[in-house]
Amino acid sequence: MKRPPKHAPSRIASTDDLRAFQRMMASAITRPLTADDKLQPRWIDGRAMDKVAAEFIKPNDRLTSFERLQLYNRMYWFRLFDAIRDDCPGLLAALGERAFGRLTQAYLARHPSRSFTLRDLCSRLERFILEEPRLTAPRTALAAEIARFEWAQTVAFDGPARPVIAASHLARTPPSRLRIGLQPYITLLELRHPIDTYVIAVKRRDALRSEASNTPGAAAVHRAFRRAALPRPRRTHVAVHRHNNRLFYKRLDPAAFRILEALGSGSTLSRAIAAGGPRVTPAQVKAWFGSWMALGWFCAYGNKRRRAAS
Repeated sequence: MKRPPKHAPSRIASTDDLRAFQRMMASAITRPLTADDKLQPRWIDGRAMDKVAAEFIKPNDRLTSFERLQLYNRMYWFRLFDAIRDDCPGLLAALGERAFGRLTQAYLARHPSRSFTLRDLCSRLERFILEEPRLTAPRTALAAEIARFEWAQTVAFDGPARPVIAASHLARTPPSRLRIGLQPYITLLELRHPIDTYVIAVKRRDALRSEASNTPGAAAVHRAFRRAALPRPRRTHVAVHRHNNRLFYKRLDPAAFRILEALGSGSTLSRAIAAGGPRVTPAQVKAWFGSWMALGWFCAYGNKRRRAAS
């Protein structure tokens, strides 16, 4: 966003005036909150914010110009915070309310929303966690994996899909020359923890807690739901994908993971199968490919897709 003008236009008489007013308003609304979630008392040039707000917002019989602007400023940031909470229930559960709040505030200060959709809000969260480990210590490695997994869910939920490749195409092309693409909405994850089962447990707990909140004695019932147990280290290979417009996590044999990873990197079919290792049997390969074809995972090679690994 361009730097806002020093003063808002006194009247809108041209498109330049309208553009200046819009930049002033947008900069004021998206300006980070104070530590106690209030509108900043000073503008970017040091002037008192109540005087700046009065230049382009009228007071009413209940609120000053400053207070009216503060409503929009707080609503903007609280909506972003809520969006991250909705997209990252596993990360929230692992860190707790306070640490999660500090993390999201610092993250949005570094990476403010620049997209027309809130869908992209958490796209850089994993990298930020690794860049600022103090915010998630001593669970930084786990937090980064959860953030990666939960972003993969977003990709799987509404990522683009390509036409599924026909089985006849596979049959008539020699394996030594055949290259197969993976659907862009699939993310392959090699994790140090079983994040998939952890996130499922968190979502199940949150769903039960939501149901319990509508029953008599809800406060006591709410407290009865303990924090989901953090996952213990265990190497896990999983594909996050969708099928029939529903989100799924599919555990993969390490050899199957290596085959899919090789296909996604552009290897021919014969080289990809060889990447699975010498212990892979023809029966296993047949079963894996049968399952993947049924799920519609394959498309023409050359389509972009998301890949992530530890």
